[in-house]
Amino acid sequence: MTNQLLNITEEASTVMIEDAINAFPNECCGFFYGTESEEERIVTIARPVLNSKEGDQRRRFEISPFDYMKAEQFALQNDLLLLGVYHSHPNHPSVASIHDLAKAMPYFSYVIISVMEGEFNTIQSWRLREDIREFREEEVCWKLANRSQESEFGGSATSSHSSPHRIHQ
Repeated sequence: MTNQLLNITEEASTVMIEDAINAFPNECCGFFYGTESEEERIVTIARPVLNSKEGDQRRRFEISPFDYMKAEQFALQNDLLLLGVYHSHPNHPSVASIHDLAKAMPYFSYVIISVMEGEFNTIQSWRLREDIREFREEEVCWKLANRSQESEFGGSATSSHSSPHRIHQ
C-alpha cells in the first residue's frame, strides 16, 4: 500500500462534520466517494447513512448491509469509487478504537471526526496496513469554511478562512 494523501473537498468535509455535529451525542456514520491516483485519493462526495446500531449509539455505529449495497450502487451509477466510511467519536479523540479496527476492511479509508460537547474538534483518517491487522494514520488535506487545523495528527480547530489543512504522518 502506498502512502496516498486523502484530499477531502470542502463540500464533502462540510457534510461529514455537520453530520457529526447534528448526531451528537451519538455517533454518526456515512460513506465517501471520489477518485484515486497513485499519489492521492480525492473525496468529492460524502453521504450520511442511518446509524443502525441497536443500543448505545454514543459509543458505537453500525451500517446495515442494505446501506452498503446502496453505497456500492451509488458509486457505480456515478462513476466514482467508494473510498471509505466516516463516523464520529462524541467526546473522544479522532483516534481509531479497537472496535473500529475489528470492523475495518482492506482498501477503505476510515475518517473519524471528534466532536467535543457538540463542537467540531478534529478529523483524522486511518487505513489498514497490508502486512498486519493494525491501522496506520493517513495524511489528510481537508477544507472547511471558517475552520483551520494547525497541528500534526489531528490538532484542534481554530478560526480561519476556507484553506486546505494537512495532517502529516
